[in-house]
Amino acid sequence: MALLRGVWGALRTLGKSGADLCAGCGSRLRSPFSFSYVPKWCSSTFSSYPKKPMTSYLRFSKEQLPRFKAQNPDAKNSELIKKIAELWRELPDSEKKVYEDAYRVEWEAYKEEISRIQEHLTPSQLLSMEKEIMQKRLRKKALIKKRAKLKAVNDNWKNLPSSQKQVYIQLAKDDKIRYDNEMKSWEEQMIEVGRSDLIRRKMMHQSKDGTEES
Repeated sequence: MALLRGVWGALRTLGKSGADLCAGCGSRLRSPFSFSYVPKWCSSTFSSYPKKPMTSYLRFSKEQLPRFKAQNPDAKNSELIKKIAELWRELPDSEKKVYEDAYRVEWEAYKEEISRIQEHLTPSQLLSMEKEIMQKRLRKKALIKKRAKLKAVNDNWKNLPSSQKQVYIQLAKDDKIRYDNEMKSWEEQMIEVGRSDLIRRKMMHQSKDGTEES
């Protein structure tokens, strides 16, 4: 059922850490899960959701990152991640298998907990969760689209000839001058009517003739 398959997608996006899902269930897991905040409408049934376990590569990266940071304190995270990715690609299959086996164990435990959660959800709660999942997906798509547009604008600006850039730079300077003049006029009016609390701080340090006070 599409509704049930989509439930787990919302689990990692529902919020902050919480308590154990139910008494005794955490003891069966290979390692403790992080839990997420649950909507009030189902808090009486269970208190929290498990987070999706990390993949074998992410687990390896999280383990290696502190060591790489210590060895390269001035390097950017993006550079360190590239080095970790190269190390992972060169890692023998026997060593990768340790991380992959750990992921499979936690993935099975994760699915078991999700099934347990679904058994406690009513049809109306499942529908509410499905709606929330769709809303989050739409917001994510909108954010991705917005970032793509901003990147396109940025790329266009970088590729614009200097002569054309200068036109926009000059327009921005003119607009800044206009804004400063209008702001100064408005602040002078505010001082006259006794509302100096509304003006900028630097205006308070200027004398009446426009020069800054010492």
